[in-house]
Amino acid sequence: MKFEQWKSFKKGSWQDEINVRDFIQNNYKPYEGDDSFLSDATTKTKKLWEEVLVLYEKERNSKGSVLDIDTKTVSTVSAHEAGYINKELEDIVGLQTDEPLKRAIMPFGGIRIVEASCEAYDRKVDPEVAEVFHKIRKTHNDGVFNVYTPDVRAARSSHLITGLPDGYGRGRIIGDYRRVALYGVDLLIEEKKKDLDILNFDELTENIIRDREETTEQIKALNELKIMALKYGFDISKPAETAKEAVQWLYFGYLRSN
Repeated sequence: MKFEQWKSFKKGSWQDEINVRDFIQNNYKPYEGDDSFLSDATTKTKKLWEEVLVLYEKERNSKGSVLDIDTKTVSTVSAHEAGYINKELEDIVGLQTDEPLKRAIMPFGGIRIVEASCEAYDRKVDPEVAEVFHKIRKTHNDGVFNVYTPDVRAARSSHLITGLPDGYGRGRIIGDYRRVALYGVDLLIEEKKKDLDILNFDELTENIIRDREETTEQIKALNELKIMALKYGFDISKPAETAKEAVQWLYFGYLRSN
C-alpha cells in the first residue's frame, strides 16, 4: 500500500494505476434512504453568502459593472496570491485571483480579445503585457489565423459562420479532478514522467514531439498546482486524509483548470 490514507478502503487495481473508476466501484455504498439527512446551511455559510451578495451589489453599481480587473498579471496556475472572501468564515478556499470578483486576463488565447474585453469595462491592458503579446509571444489566435484558408477568412469576416477556433481559444477542459484527492499531485507527476519515458524514441516524429511537449507541460502544470495550494496553506502532494480535505483537493484541481 503506497499511502496510509488508503488503509480504510478496499483494495483494487486503482492502487497500482491511476484508475478512479475502479476505486469508486470497489468502495461506493448505495444510499437508499430519503432526504432526512440534509440540514440547513450553517450560520457561517449564511453570513459568508451575505457578504457575497454585498459584493455583487457593489459590482453592479461600479463603473462598467465590473468590480476590478487585474490588467497586469498574466493568469497562470500559480500567478496570483491566495484570495479570500472572508478567511475566517471559509472552510473550502480558493479564488481565481487574489480578491473576490477581480477578473484575470488570459492573453495566451489572444491579446486582442483581452484588450476588447478590458475596453468594454473602461480598462486598458498593461502596456508591457500588450507589447509582449503583440510583438514577442505568439498567441493561440495568431496560430489559428496563420492556418485559416482565404475561404475561411472570408466566411469569418462576413459573419457567415461563427464558433471558429479563434473565438474559443481556451477550449473546454473536462478533467477528472478527483485524481488530485485520491492520489495526490506527486504520484500524478510520477505517472506523467513514466509516460514521458515511454515516449523516449530514437526517431522523433511529429506526433512524438507533440506528445512529449504536451506531457512536459502537464508535469509543469501539476507542479504549479502544488505551488498554488501552498499559498493557501495546503500540501496537496499526497492524497487527502479526510472528506473535507478531499473536497478541498478536488476544488483546487477544478479551480486552476478554469
